[in-house]
Amino acid sequence: MRQTDWQSVAGAAAAGASQGEAGGREASPMVSSDDIRDLLRDSGWLTVDASELSENDDLYAAGLTSHGSVNLMLALEERFDIEFPEQLLRRRTFESIGAIRGAVAGLLGGTAAA
Repeated sequence: MRQTDWQSVAGAAAAGASQGEAGGREASPMVSSDDIRDLLRDSGWLTVDASELSENDDLYAAGLTSHGSVNLMLALEERFDIEFPEQLLRRRTFESIGAIRGAVAGLLGGTAAA
């Protein structure tokens, strides 16, 4: 079976994000879970407090909509000065804080395919 799109694009950084802070590793020193939680909290897209979400909690179950994920993507692009390639425009890319950290770290690290 093929790797998911976000894993193949974001590379090892995305896979490492699943270990999260509890595993002692950050996906990238440039991208923290708190950065992402701040964007989620400021956006008002969730029905729960973003600070209470774990690295792997389902953001869609927490109230993120497809419209909210587009706005989140735009906020991430602005905050980190990146651009999400088409192959990362998938639900799985934005399903958890860990998945987002991995994708952003991959884009910042230059491992994303153009």
